Amino acid sequence: MPRQGAIVAVLAIAGLASSFMFTLVVPIQSKLPELLNASREDTAWVVTSTLLAAAVMTPIAGRLGDMYGKRRIVLVLLALLVLGSVIAAASPGIVGVIIGRTLQGAVTGVIPLGISILRDVLHEDRVDAAIALISATLGVGGALGLPISALITERSDWHVLFWVAAGLGAIVFALVLWIVPVSALRTGGRFDYLGTLGLAVGLVGVLLAVSRGNEWGWTSPAVLVCGLGGLAVLLLWGWYELRTDDPLLDLRVAARRPVLLTNLASIAFGFSLFASNVVYPQMLELPAAVGGFGLSLVAASLVVMPAGLVMMVLSPFSGQLARTVGPKLLLVLGAMALVVTYGFTLLFSSEVWQILVANIGIGFGIGFGYAAMPMLIMRSVPQSETGASNGLNALFRSLGTSTAAAVVGAVLATFAIDVDGMSVPEPAAFQVSFLLGGGAAVIALLVALSIPRHHAPQERHPSLRE
Repeated sequence: MPRQGAIVAVLAIAGLASSFMFTLVVPIQSKLPELLNASREDTAWVVTSTLLAAAVMTPIAGRLGDMYGKRRIVLVLLALLVLGSVIAAASPGIVGVIIGRTLQGAVTGVIPLGISILRDVLHEDRVDAAIALISATLGVGGALGLPISALITERSDWHVLFWVAAGLGAIVFALVLWIVPVSALRTGGRFDYLGTLGLAVGLVGVLLAVSRGNEWGWTSPAVLVCGLGGLAVLLLWGWYELRTDDPLLDLRVAARRPVLLTNLASIAFGFSLFASNVVYPQMLELPAAVGGFGLSLVAASLVVMPAGLVMMVLSPFSGQLARTVGPKLLLVLGAMALVVTYGFTLLFSSEVWQILVANIGIGFGIGFGYAAMPMLIMRSVPQSETGASNGLNALFRSLGTSTAAAVVGAVLATFAIDVDGMSVPEPAAFQVSFLLGGGAAVIALLVALSIPRHHAPQERHPSLRE
């Protein structure tokens, strides 16, 4: 078997490639209507489609990995990334780009699957540090990818972004095929197709309502039908999952107090992280005449980038700390760092260096928090459920980020002024957004403090071996 360090490195690269997809089109997002000859409402689907695909596919991919092999599903997701990137790169119009972005979103399931692979193949002394590293890629890929995307779009055609993504996906596919061993652990039973359909329909409905509420109107028929209909479908789905022999997700495992509380903390952490991802770049790029700093996209992304670098540097220390004091304290420290960071930003946000310091604080908070979450999950579920459980945890983080995008977007749109025919957020909008991000961090802290310190997983059923 390949050296364990090589396995960790390849899975970390796969995680970076996965999270890079979320910032891939940020530099051209405002120009998409012109580039694709489409309305702004239509081009919003270039981002929304990726979000929906990621949320739906992540828990499903986790279950498929438990049943049919985690490496096999990782390879399938990477192949979808390459296919989607090629479709988008070769497309002259919006339809192909949306299809490609949807396929790119599916690759998000690589990160929770990679975390589960680590538990299967690594020595127990190395698992925590490796998990912390893979978890860090959730933030690092986006933070490092943003300046890369900005540089590419400044110097070449926008199609090159997708060709680069295709090449990256192909390289990672080859590395996984070469380095990552096949995991022998399998979960028995049949795949839950009806449960998969129910989860997909319910999540799409809820996330559509959350992500498009600003554009469609929060009380519009479309938002109400999607939101309430999606919630109704998810309730029916939960009722069904509790009564089927081979559920897509074992909700009894998910309802265990440490798992449930960790997932709830994940929503708050996801909200707090994405609030900063939305607000800080806008502050940095707004013209100085309207209260911003007037930086270019490349310069702004370099100010934001240290958050990701801190997450990467922290990962080995996080794993060691978790083994010493336990992942619960790590989660608490992460939440405290976010609370302090948002408090600092509320008081000090008038200089670029202060925004830089705040991003470093975000890196500490998310680095500790995201490292702790999968450790808490895997200490609380049977090994045969790690793929699905980590996928569910990633889904809850996605719910937090998508909610933050909608809520903070609504705040920035509400507290806006007209400057030369352009609507720009006023300073009060940023202060309210900081309060919301800090409030989410406080909730994360309270939930983290409520997680039981000692818990042990119990196997639901015997696992099958190859």
